[in-house]
Amino acid sequence: MTYRNGARRGGTSRRPPSKPSSSRVGRATRGALHAALTRLAEQDPLIGLRQEVSVKLYGEVQKEVIEATLAEEFGVGVDFRETTALCVERVVGTGAHVEVIDTDPNPFLATAGLRVEPAPPGSGVAFRLGVELGSMPYAFFAAIEETVRETLLQGLRGWEVSDFLVTLTRCGYWPPQSHAHAVFDKSMSSTAGDFRLLTPLVLMDALRAAGTRVHEPVHRFRLTVPAEVFGTQLPVIGRLGAVPDAPVAHGSAYVLDGLIPAARVHELGQLLPGLTCGEGEVESAVERYEPVRGVPPARPRTDHNPLDRKEYVQRVTRRTRVG
Repeated sequence: MTYRNGARRGGTSRRPPSKPSSSRVGRATRGALHAALTRLAEQDPLIGLRQEVSVKLYGEVQKEVIEATLAEEFGVGVDFRETTALCVERVVGTGAHVEVIDTDPNPFLATAGLRVEPAPPGSGVAFRLGVELGSMPYAFFAAIEETVRETLLQGLRGWEVSDFLVTLTRCGYWPPQSHAHAVFDKSMSSTAGDFRLLTPLVLMDALRAAGTRVHEPVHRFRLTVPAEVFGTQLPVIGRLGAVPDAPVAHGSAYVLDGLIPAARVHELGQLLPGLTCGEGEVESAVERYEPVRGVPPARPRTDHNPLDRKEYVQRVTRRTRVG
């Protein structure tokens, strides 16, 4: 992303998506807003929509474009809250947990044991069996794996968990049963639904035992400023959490490369015109993820919150009864 005179210009940004959430949206327009954002997300793969009416975007300019498009094409007026960079959580240790069928506090007709451990950066998500494949119906294994991947889109602090290995260490079920001369009885028989509902509880307890660390996206930046104002730049970028390399003279200007948290890139672009009399330029692109310094940020959950067993069981059993 390139800034000059306070405006974005040219170049390609490989910035991680940021998460601005809409505000000042009344109940009457909430449905219209969601429908409009869904249509925009279908048209632009760089837009991701979450349940609390927040969207994943690539930079401030895209946010301005969406705000204008919603107003002009869909008649929906919104104001965006402050944009935040999307962090990730990485597993730091090994943790395991088991829930056994018909044994408190497990309310579901399923047995599942899971172990969570870190994997090398960039390796993605891996799920493997530590039990015999024929030990229960394949649909139950599929339900567990699918639920593992879905659940870890929100880790201990609400961010997506990346680069980890989950192993199914134990499983068990009750085969289809019925009363004498009666039809199939769900209250006596396990289904894939039992494994889908139990897996988040087992997984999050294992993850809590393993622990996670929040990582934020870090950009590599290139700052070009006139030589006469260069001395004023270092304190500013230092306050923004940037780590600069050695400056290089380039004609009547200095070029400074370095690393800066993605959350501060936009602020740097806004400060630059005033610091350089409109003659400075900054380009940035995502470099890697690094552990957050200080108190790690958290993101509100949009699932049934398996970190709180009582709340989770109440929600999913209520949903099952209604369904």
